[in-house]
Amino acid sequence: MNQGTMRPLKLGVIGDPIAHSKSPIMHAAALRERGIAGDYEALHVKPEQLEAAIAAVREEEYRGINVTIPHKEQVMRYLDELGEDALRIGAVNTIVNENGRLIGRNTDGIGYVRSLKEEAAAELAGRRIVVLGAGGAARGIVYALASEAPQRVTLLNRTTERAKALAREWSDLADIAALPSDRAAEALRDADIVINTTSVGMHPHVDEVPIDPSLLRGTEIVSDLIYNPLETKLLRLAGEKGCRIHGGLGMFVYQGAYAFEYWTGVSAPAEAMRRAVLESMNTGTNWVKER
Repeated sequence: MNQGTMRPLKLGVIGDPIAHSKSPIMHAAALRERGIAGDYEALHVKPEQLEAAIAAVREEEYRGINVTIPHKEQVMRYLDELGEDALRIGAVNTIVNENGRLIGRNTDGIGYVRSLKEEAAAELAGRRIVVLGAGGAARGIVYALASEAPQRVTLLNRTTERAKALAREWSDLADIAALPSDRAAEALRDADIVINTTSVGMHPHVDEVPIDPSLLRGTEIVSDLIYNPLETKLLRLAGEKGCRIHGGLGMFVYQGAYAFEYWTGVSAPAEAMRRAVLESMNTGTNWVKER
């Protein structure tokens, strides 16, 4: 986009709660790094205010906003167009305003896979992947993983029917199976990559783990979407067994980077964004990751 002929960008994130959000810090750093005039606000929007808030995004000429809990699904009804990613995942985390036409996208899954490939597993094709959880976060992750030609994706979830429904829905994308949590040993027996998409182990419940770490062989890559703490108990114990570990910070940075690129047409300064988040975490308290 030609910044010389445009007014400062209006950007933001909506959620409830939202005071904890690190998105304003991260995107302010990105705008500064690229020399783009603009502001990124955290907007506290309660569920009953969502329709009016999206109308304001259109009327007040926001270039774009991020969407976090609890609005990622409900916001879809107020948009003009949905990208295939948002349609298949059933959730929106990024809205782009194209001259009053609001387009919903989902950058969570592609942000996660980019982080996983850059930081832990350069090649995902042919890998046997176990995903812990079958909720909203898992949907974005599995959708993105399916495009990487894995040998198999196994969903391990307490509510088996939910996992089975997801496996059936995306059977056209990859070999996806579902097992109940009490069959974790079977699921993990030959896993190459184990990914926790649940909130188990997130601050303040830092002593919890989503699976019995003794089931890990020590040869897997173990990844956790959580990054508060930066190293969860699951990752610490997996590392002690010899597993390669991968935290969730990269996903947060890259989902924001893709959103930044949709809004600006400029490559995102991912490392500057990462530094800003880390610096903020080092000085902040009780921050909870956006989901």
